[in-house]
Amino acid sequence: MFQAFLSTIYQVFLPIAVPVAGGALLKRYRGLDTKTVSSFALHILSPALIFDTLAKAELSLEDVYKTVLFCVVNLLLLWGIAAVVGKWFKLSSEERAGLTLVATFTNSVNYGLPLVILAFGQLGLDKASVYVIAQMIIVNTIGVYFAARSHFSVKAAVKSVFSLPAIYAAAVASALRISGLELPDALDKGISMVADAYAPVVLAILGAQMVQARSSPTSAGIHKAFWAGFTIRTVLSPLIAAAILYVMSVQGILFSVIVILSSMPAAVNAVILAEQFNAAPRFVSKCILWTTLVSFFVLPFIVVAVS
Repeated sequence: MFQAFLSTIYQVFLPIAVPVAGGALLKRYRGLDTKTVSSFALHILSPALIFDTLAKAELSLEDVYKTVLFCVVNLLLLWGIAAVVGKWFKLSSEERAGLTLVATFTNSVNYGLPLVILAFGQLGLDKASVYVIAQMIIVNTIGVYFAARSHFSVKAAVKSVFSLPAIYAAAVASALRISGLELPDALDKGISMVADAYAPVVLAILGAQMVQARSSPTSAGIHKAFWAGFTIRTVLSPLIAAAILYVMSVQGILFSVIVILSSMPAAVNAVILAEQFNAAPRFVSKCILWTTLVSFFVLPFIVVAVS
């Protein structure tokens, strides 16, 4: 067990730490503009990765069905837990909204996909692709509702989903698979080359965002919300995910991949929504920072346990 843990640290987490550290250093000493780089990753790298993965993925309808069903059930359970905890600790409406964002949305794109690629290779990435697309849709619809609540706009949420290039990349890749058509070799190689750049770039963004979150001021009033969000995201989420998958009779690499993606730290997108709708952004930033830092110690055990 201990040897497997050390091997996971060396083979999986040490490679991840290199671009994360690079992004953190660039942010700290060169003022890296994460907004520009994030836009590049969102509009170019992410669609290329999703297209390249879905076009070639070894997926079954059963995998797709079980993954989507898991995402829905897991979301509802975590939402309910956050609501109960928020009322129990008598958090403000803004803090309850922030707690829901932290509890329900994970950093499965920036952190989870590179981790799955290193831990399980192409087969793991194939299994992860459906989960990631489902999360993109959920964050940009239900996530807006969690953050906004009283001034939620269905029209704005739907519009935000259809503004994501990755959604169109997934649609085109699915259409090609159904029709049996293939891209010209040169174009396919170009997309694959762009897709290969995804992992190091988004991990550098993650490192820069951690530095940015560290510099965000906090107050004593958010400590209850922080510990509630931290506990749900780092302790309860992996256990709930494993329990749901066990009930659904999900096994093998799909089980491993979904548990790992569900155990990721709080999503970076959560603070964007929190800032936009005043859902306690300082508390959310603090949760993102500390759940990410702790994940470097906790996730190796989870990877070993489910592998």
